[in-house]
Amino acid sequence: GPGPVALLGPAPGAPSCPHGPALLFAKTSQGKEEGRRFYACSACRDRKDCNFFQWEDEKVSETRLAAREEYNRNHQPPFTHKQNVDRYKNFVLLPLSKRRFCQECQQLLLPAEWEKHSDHQFLCDITTAQLKSPSQLLYPLENKKTNAQYLFADRSCQFLLNLLIDLGFRRVLSVGTPRLHEMIQSKASQEEEFSIRSLLLDIDFRYSQFYTEDEFCHYNMFNHHFFGGEAARETCRKFLYEENGERVIMVTDPPFGGLVEALASSFKKLMAMWKETEKEGHDNNEMPMFWIFPYFFESRILDFFPSFSMVDYQVDYDNHALYKHGKTGRRQSPVRIFTNLTPSMIVLPEEEGYRFCAVCERYVSSGNEHCEICNSCTSKDGRRWKHCVLCKKCVKPSWFHCNNCNCCTLQKHSCEKTDVGCFVCGKAGHKRSACPSVS
Repeated sequence: GPGPVALLGPAPGAPSCPHGPALLFAKTSQGKEEGRRFYACSACRDRKDCNFFQWEDEKVSETRLAAREEYNRNHQPPFTHKQNVDRYKNFVLLPLSKRRFCQECQQLLLPAEWEKHSDHQFLCDITTAQLKSPSQLLYPLENKKTNAQYLFADRSCQFLLNLLIDLGFRRVLSVGTPRLHEMIQSKASQEEEFSIRSLLLDIDFRYSQFYTEDEFCHYNMFNHHFFGGEAARETCRKFLYEENGERVIMVTDPPFGGLVEALASSFKKLMAMWKETEKEGHDNNEMPMFWIFPYFFESRILDFFPSFSMVDYQVDYDNHALYKHGKTGRRQSPVRIFTNLTPSMIVLPEEEGYRFCAVCERYVSSGNEHCEICNSCTSKDGRRWKHCVLCKKCVKPSWFHCNNCNCCTLQKHSCEKTDVGCFVCGKAGHKRSACPSVS
């Protein structure tokens, strides 16, 4: 039933749904300790997308277990990755007139399969250029909590790639960033001197139609599950181990509706995989990382990765109505890069209005003016923020200090100051929506 829920994380021996091992959650209620525990799908937060549910202490019958295994098998892709690689090899040998792509099944078709898809919509004459840009051939999956394939605009993708080149990285672990991966793959095939390689980890199995097992792993970033088992895990491990673990970076662009705790847990496991390399000195280091996420998740990300800082660069997307660069005020893209690299190393394009603040030792947006009182460039959203003496910090320009709430907030708000405190944990100082106990 509805109600506040806390994520407890991956659990040994957890049951599985089609998206891999389920995560353990607990119901919470005001003033009470954690309630009854249950397992639910790691990737889908909406039961309409995956209705898996099981109480932790529930006894599941053998019949139900067998039915669940059968269900999971039936909800796997029609071809294995190896079969898709073989199909691709046959597909590229076909003359252009016989290269078809079924839009309904999102599948490359071989001539023997045409009749089976005869009543479907399909694209004809699939060119080599289209095959090298699968993110433009495939329909984006736009469930914001599960897949959320909002694809980088060319401007942001090119900026990221140029930045990686300037920073001297040779390998990119692309976790949920198919467009960056395909840009790297495309350049590598066209330019002999281009030396960067990429491995794509993504929950969208459709990409296995276009990439070999050394270029793509079917992966769920919410539970660190490799669908290809130990072989796929070993592919990832080998990729991280090359050059003794040097000059590799993880770039990830998760669904913004995803659980930050679950994502952080998986990213730490990928970092731990990198740390296992024999390179001396890894003990005190983290694998370099770009986590692309909205700025309002900053405190949550820093909870899990205290070494991270936020870069002012606005990441924008081709197929998102709001997350576009160049809009003004609140309509600017809220998406930023969080990284454990030294901020001064991240050079932002001056032609887009970014400038270097010598005091903060980092590039900031044109509207992000240095506050002498905070001794920092404090804006998070690209607008010029103002300092509140009573709050002792800078706040958004549209906020005003409310004496009832004793903090800055929007002018039109309902004062909800109460002695009861948070509905979930009972503590004062925050509302239920901002409770750290709630996932």
